[in-house]
Amino acid sequence: MSDEINERVDITAEDVLKACENEVAVSDEPTTYSDEGVCDTTAIQEGESHIKIRDLSKIYVRDEKETVAIENFSLDIKKGELVSIVGPSGCGKTTVLRMIAGLLEPTAGTITIEGRPCTGPGPDRGMVFQDFALLPWRTVRKNVELGLEIAGVPKEERRARAEKYLEIVGLEKFADSRINELSGGMKQRVGIARALVNKPDVLLMDEPFGALDAQTRNIMQAGLIRILDKTDQTIIFVTHSVDEAVYLSDRIVVLTKRPAKIKEVIKIDWPRPRDRASPEFTALRKHILNELEKENVMD
Repeated sequence: MSDEINERVDITAEDVLKACENEVAVSDEPTTYSDEGVCDTTAIQEGESHIKIRDLSKIYVRDEKETVAIENFSLDIKKGELVSIVGPSGCGKTTVLRMIAGLLEPTAGTITIEGRPCTGPGPDRGMVFQDFALLPWRTVRKNVELGLEIAGVPKEERRARAEKYLEIVGLEKFADSRINELSGGMKQRVGIARALVNKPDVLLMDEPFGALDAQTRNIMQAGLIRILDKTDQTIIFVTHSVDEAVYLSDRIVVLTKRPAKIKEVIKIDWPRPRDRASPEFTALRKHILNELEKENVMD
């Protein structure tokens, strides 16, 4: 069995603009930042509960027919954790992510972030799409600046912040390049920089490396680990690759088939970077694949 379970969601330029507007939406309690340019952690320290999800459910209604996508989903996510969500194709992983983003309203249940109810999009959350979702008529720097531009941030500050995060993702030499001049991995790094530049507390990543070849995907995973060392974001990472989840995650949430419930939550205490060829890595990967195989029944 392959560790790839294919599922795609197409993203348009309109979606990108909407997401950037959401990331700079006005919050009742504005986020504060430290001198180093990362989110202030005085309210919630690393390791403390950051996101609390209780009894979350989502029912889609179309032509008077109900489809239960998510059912009784409850999870606590700690500050600074990287939590991956894996599950059968179409089970609702992206639905969970979009409810946390405030882009979808739950049918039932609650989401609180730093003790505040999640009632819509806000600047405390940034989104990285499974497709590159870049605007081809803008340069690399201008793509990264998009959300700041919408928010009315002055030009000089936009440029300085964009260049800082382009350096973090290793693209400072390509700031003036056009999107069509970049490789797939470079395009996704632009998407990550665009999300980080708004300084969100929470980074929501929806299959961000799924469109890349295996070698580039591995390089991007290693790059994400380096980015984690330079920032303090909480990351929720949806993936169809079990190998990727085991390589990156502090915890892995395994979902059942639809209606999706949490089948298992696996904590991984191993240091990063991890050896994909180690017996422990192989055994855990096999265990998760076996659990997913039990759910991949075509009915």
